[in-house]
Amino acid sequence: MIVQSKNRCNAMANPSPAKSMGDPGITPLSPSHTQNDTDQVPSGLSFDVVVAIDFGTTSSGYAYAFTKEPECIHTMRRWEGGDPGVSNQKTPTTILLTPDRKFHSFGYAARDFYHDLDPSESKHWLYLEKFKMKLHTTANLSIDTDLHAANGKRVKALDIFAYALAFFKEQALKELSDQTGGEFDNNDVRWVITVPAIWKMPAKQFMREAAYKAALVSRENPEQLIISLEPEAASIYCRKLRLHQMVDLGTHTTQNGFSPTDNVGSGITQAKEHVRRNRQSRTFLVENVIGELWSELEEGDRYVVVDCGGGTVDLTVHQIRLPEGHLKELYKASGGPYGSLGIDYEFEKLLCKIFGQDFIDQFKIKRPAAWVDLMIAFESRKRAAAPDRTNPLNINLPFSFIDYYKKFRGHSVEHALRKSNVDFVKWSSQGMLRMSPDAMNSLFKPTIDHIIQHLTELFEKPEVSNIKFLFLVGGFAESPLLQQAVQNMLQGRSRIIIPHDVGLTILKGAVLFGLDPSIIKVRRSPLTYGVGVLNRFVEGKHPPEKLLVKDGTRWCTDVFDTFIAADQSVALGEMVKRSYTPAKPSQQVIVIHVYCAEKESAVFISEPGVRKCGTLRLDVSGTESTAPRREIQTLMQFGDTEIRAMAVDVSTGRTVKASIDFLSC
Repeated sequence: MIVQSKNRCNAMANPSPAKSMGDPGITPLSPSHTQNDTDQVPSGLSFDVVVAIDFGTTSSGYAYAFTKEPECIHTMRRWEGGDPGVSNQKTPTTILLTPDRKFHSFGYAARDFYHDLDPSESKHWLYLEKFKMKLHTTANLSIDTDLHAANGKRVKALDIFAYALAFFKEQALKELSDQTGGEFDNNDVRWVITVPAIWKMPAKQFMREAAYKAALVSRENPEQLIISLEPEAASIYCRKLRLHQMVDLGTHTTQNGFSPTDNVGSGITQAKEHVRRNRQSRTFLVENVIGELWSELEEGDRYVVVDCGGGTVDLTVHQIRLPEGHLKELYKASGGPYGSLGIDYEFEKLLCKIFGQDFIDQFKIKRPAAWVDLMIAFESRKRAAAPDRTNPLNINLPFSFIDYYKKFRGHSVEHALRKSNVDFVKWSSQGMLRMSPDAMNSLFKPTIDHIIQHLTELFEKPEVSNIKFLFLVGGFAESPLLQQAVQNMLQGRSRIIIPHDVGLTILKGAVLFGLDPSIIKVRRSPLTYGVGVLNRFVEGKHPPEKLLVKDGTRWCTDVFDTFIAADQSVALGEMVKRSYTPAKPSQQVIVIHVYCAEKESAVFISEPGVRKCGTLRLDVSGTESTAPRREIQTLMQFGDTEIRAMAVDVSTGRTVKASIDFLSC
């Protein structure tokens, strides 16, 4: 099975894991390190089409390209529904289950159906939104992790993610069948699912497990699914950008007809209008050339991709490698839960301050559909926030909010606003909350401050000096407030580039990645990987509690034999090989435990933060080794978004692959 490449290593190990397992153990024979120059990532050309799914916190969608026409990226069919003031190129990440927990609908269809239910009915239906963040925030994520629906009922997270992926599979195959005029076979599709680069290992494995459950791909053919890191996908697309496909906030001359002296965000506004006019075809031509911007980059030039989504903000630092223009990751992905959802939470806190936390909590449970309505109204006004705005922003309060508050408190919403200490939010006689621009901007401040603080710290790292470009991508990148904050922080040190249709950048890049996964040549390992071994015990060097005596031989147990260290550069396809021999020659089964840690070095597998993430079990019964000491080779292949591990009995050629599992802590 495939090992994936990140994990929260916070589990405390046993005092002596090896002793407690009772395994005879292995001891190093001769360490070796081999560089594998052949890219072992399967080529996308064995598939007829690549379909990428951008499973976002707030919105999701898919795009595809046929391998015979890789320059044409098609975005999904137009979704029904939509919101005033909000682009609907993707669909909201919302899902609705029937009262008996069967899948009903996804996206706008789910939200609109749920909204139209009578409150007495809706409390029995299970409605979920913005649930992707649970994978990032759950410390001990497992197959059994639960989510809470709007009515408070619990539902298995794996079921919800699988339902969503199955929905996209059905939609995409239906569209492909219509395009080709016949039944399109799922086996002809290479699937790509995007995930934040900062996600820990269990979250990435969880997405793969959900894909298996959704029958997107089978466990027997795991290579049919590639996990793509969101900022990497954006980086791949940005290589292709032509001047007319982006806004450059760092230029001092007119660019694409947009003058940088215009207020921040005006370029994006015009770009969105340009995109809207050209959206009918849903097909983006990606020319088989390097974009003009990219052609300015020279060997060794560095750039940063800041992926600002609904849930997380991901930062990656890449370096260009010529002549092919391959990408090298210079600094391990960083970021945090600083997406645009933070602004929604600030708005909710503001409502609690005005109307009381007890009322808001009750309203969300008793009138969940009306709460969704209120947040939709806020979303469209949120997008109108800008640094230079002077007129107030009006947010519609649903009638049921006004009505329920009167019943709950015995006085009106207007009375509550007058009594509250919040003087920058007023009541409008049309049934609206009237927010001053400063009030709206203050809701953005905590989230934007987090992003700027993280960017500032990143730019202080030695690896992150002399950055030529900063690409701002993801839906939140459209915010003029965020754009201005990034400009103020950089002070002209780097050019800020924002692609047109910035919310689809990752989707289009993920399709390109599926067509050529070898484009990223060097990554940074987010974890230290190794195996647990026995070494000959040396008095004075090894702790006495690690002494293990077997058949008269004194061993030091629990030794962490490192394959690769955290933050080490890893080439795509790089293979690390170690040779071991059974500590006891008569062993019938050789067991090798794979361990990982977030710290760069570990001496013993019993140290805090080191945890077991897989086991290689090689049956050598009934075989004789011709060599005086049986050689067992253990190999780990790095550099992909996932990592492969295997063990080989050299004398017989028997091979076993690791069963690496980060979800069964």
